[in-house]
Amino acid sequence: MAGDLFGNTFRDELSDVNDELGRISDLAQGVASAVSRAFRGAVTDGKSFRSVLSDIANAFADIALKAAFKPLGTLVGGLVENLFTATNPTVAPFAKGGVIAAPSYFPLGQGLGLAGEAGPEAIMPLQRGPDGRLGVTGGGGGVVNVTFNVTASDARSFAASEAEVSAMLLRAVRRGSRST
Repeated sequence: MAGDLFGNTFRDELSDVNDELGRISDLAQGVASAVSRAFRGAVTDGKSFRSVLSDIANAFADIALKAAFKPLGTLVGGLVENLFTATNPTVAPFAKGGVIAAPSYFPLGQGLGLAGEAGPEAIMPLQRGPDGRLGVTGGGGGVVNVTFNVTASDARSFAASEAEVSAMLLRAVRRGSRST
C-alpha cells in the first residue's frame, strides 16, 4: 500500500493529483462535447461558421464557470456538514476507559486538546489509593497465593530459617498492600 511504503503525506498528495487529473478529464470531455455539438448543429441546422464559433465560445464559458464554482460548492457543502456535525456531536463515554484510535479533539479548561494524533492512545480512569495519591489502579483484587519452600536438613536448621522466612513474608505482604 502506498501509505505504508511512502507515508501518509505522499498518499495525500497523490490523492490530490488524482483529483486534479479527474477534473482535467471532465473539462476535456466537456470541451469535446461542446465542439462536437456545435459542428453537428452547423451541419444539421445549416448554421454559419460564425454561429458555430459563437456556440463553442458559449460552451467554453459555461464549462469555465462550472469549473470555477465547483470548489465553491464543495466548500459550502463541507461547511454545512461541519456545522451539522458540530451541533449534533457524537458522544462516546469513557468512564471505564477506552482507546482513541484516530485524531480527536476534546475540550480542556482553556481551549482544545488533541489525542490520538500519533496513533492509538489509552484513556484510563484514575482512583485515589489508601495513601491519598491519584493514579491508575490495577484490575486485580483477586486472591494472591505466596509459596515459600524451605529446605532444611534437620529441625534445628528449620528453626534457624524461621527469621528469614518471616522477613520474606513481611516483604511480600508490604508489596501487596502498596499495589492495592
